[in-house]
Amino acid sequence: MVEQIKYSIGVDLGGTNIKLGIVTNTGKIIKKISVDTKAEGGSKVVISQIKYGIDLLLKGNKYKIQGIGIGSPGVVSMDKGTVENPPNLPGWKKVFLRKELEKITNTKVVVENDANAAAIGELIYGAGKKLKSFVMITLGTGVGGGLIINRKLYRGDTGAGGEIGHIVIDLHGKKCNCGNTGCVEAYLGNGYLINAVKEELPNYPDSKINKLINNDTENLTPKVISEAVQLNDKYANEIVKNMGENLGAALATVSNILDITNFVIGGGVSGFGKPLFDATSNATKRRVLASLSKYIKIIPAKLKNEAGIQGAAALVFYLQ
Repeated sequence: MVEQIKYSIGVDLGGTNIKLGIVTNTGKIIKKISVDTKAEGGSKVVISQIKYGIDLLLKGNKYKIQGIGIGSPGVVSMDKGTVENPPNLPGWKKVFLRKELEKITNTKVVVENDANAAAIGELIYGAGKKLKSFVMITLGTGVGGGLIINRKLYRGDTGAGGEIGHIVIDLHGKKCNCGNTGCVEAYLGNGYLINAVKEELPNYPDSKINKLINNDTENLTPKVISEAVQLNDKYANEIVKNMGENLGAALATVSNILDITNFVIGGGVSGFGKPLFDATSNATKRRVLASLSKYIKIIPAKLKNEAGIQGAAALVFYLQ
């Protein structure tokens, strides 16, 4: 029997851009667009931009939409459909995003934390399809996490479950935007990483990174560091090894607590590829309980650049 094709809209809400797509229940993206978030305008402006994007996406639409899924940064309450204190969205203390969007779209809306949405996307369509339990880690502006236990998303008591980026790996370490010190995010988040390399780079005048950025640290990006790794630059290799050490310390803590051994890693910074994955795997295996070490697997996410859209769209089908 052929499975009936259903359609939903996935909305990946970011601080700069909102990515939207019409997605089937098999994970195929039929159509996708991107609009400016206009985050500086506050929640009302951002919500109007989401509506604008949905209208553009549905122009000339011939598909029956089952619902709208939104992956948002911040702490999300599934029951209330609220988003609280999302980074990169100024003025969002507590926004009733589901209620506001259902009112202006007349469509069922599901709101979830963006890393949780990515975890569900990988569970249904990606690297987690055959896994019973796994931890999703998204490496980008911050370090996000989603916990899949026995094929179900674990949200915790308040919806903040899986905040792996705020596991403390150094009691007296770097300051994190969350207000704490020594969080793993303060070592692996894009901005933190670039700032650290800017400070250290003068100590490595022979590094190929200098040539790649034309000796201007304003040109420094994770992609440049990745290119230097491909050129076997000693300092770039050291950066990635340290990233793996820090991430491995956090993942070992998660594994020791939850007895989960599969970790799916995605997001822009995961573009460092095999060197980062190997360093993370080695560090995690070295730090977990001996009984767990041989079972640890660090797995690349499969959904890549469309993970936000596919994961958000999957919410509609996952929660049916």
